Amino acid sequence: MRGADEKQASMLCLLSPEDRVPKDHPLRRIKKLADEALAAMSPLFDEMYSDVGRPSVPPERLIKASLLIALYTVRSERQFCEQLDYNLLFRWFLDMSMVEPSFDPTVFTKNRARLIEHDVGRQVLGAVVGQARAAGLMSSEHFTVDGTLIEAWASLKSFKRKDGSGQQPPDDPGNPSVDFHREKRSNDTHQSTTDPEARLAKKGKGKEAKLSYSQHALMENRNGLLVDLRIAPATGTAERETARDMLDELSGEQRLTVGGDKGFDTRQFVAECREMGVTPHVAQNISANRTSAVDGRTTRHAGYTISQRIRKRIEEIFGWAKTIGGFRKTRYRGEARTQLASCLVGAAYNLLRMAKLLAQPT
Repeated sequence: MRGADEKQASMLCLLSPEDRVPKDHPLRRIKKLADEALAAMSPLFDEMYSDVGRPSVPPERLIKASLLIALYTVRSERQFCEQLDYNLLFRWFLDMSMVEPSFDPTVFTKNRARLIEHDVGRQVLGAVVGQARAAGLMSSEHFTVDGTLIEAWASLKSFKRKDGSGQQPPDDPGNPSVDFHREKRSNDTHQSTTDPEARLAKKGKGKEAKLSYSQHALMENRNGLLVDLRIAPATGTAERETARDMLDELSGEQRLTVGGDKGFDTRQFVAECREMGVTPHVAQNISANRTSAVDGRTTRHAGYTISQRIRKRIEEIFGWAKTIGGFRKTRYRGEARTQLASCLVGAAYNLLRMAKLLAQPT
């Protein structure tokens, strides 16, 4: 029998978002982990806001909204607020009722400075990492480091001479015609007028140069979870310098190992790792006119081979962040804003991995 196409909906309906989310939905486990991590950060949130005045949108809600933006590849905060009006799954994740209005996109902008001032991004990622350690999902001995480039929110047209010489009046102020071919441009003489902290960089030979930031990850080798994620200026030595800083915070009485690609095979980095009590399991960079800083005393052990095999999993983190997390190109100007967004994307990745790992039978 053919069903009738009813044009008139029912006048009254008693329904909550909780009833519409399937009991086995994977976002349920992520929400539980996120709520536990944010509940532990409640004292920090109390310090961020005044005791008087009009109540703001809860910071927990803004952070969980940023997690949803990464998990569901939402293009922008404005689009997220638009979807929040009709997406029951998003409302349920943010603990919003059916009749509660969506907040304005400018709430993200107005609260971003407060979140940066209190380093909330690093705190959220640290709280999630603490949960993973408490659940026994992280290795305390074996790690991997690597870096990638994140395209800045600035056009090559904005990369102009610092002294202002050679600039012609724009023919179109909104989108001027700029001919920078056959012009020698470098970070020493040029700077972006849109994002002065971005630097011109390229990942390898034959690649095009773009205004970028460098993103650096520290991964533990047991389950491929993030331990640390940092944004730095895109320089030729940023990978090794940032990796050294991240490892320095981990080093202690216990001996550690760190895997890495050929870019980390330098005498200075290897020596610094050994001074910190870290065994450098980095790939050997051997050529006709170069010898590796890592010799047979390290490579003869089976652990070196294991580290070299597992270290490639760190590329999965960068791949997820750029494709699913929407972080191939930052939406924000400045290193501090990009660092905040990077940590929240990293926290979303860890929560997704942890939810899957904890759901598996032991």
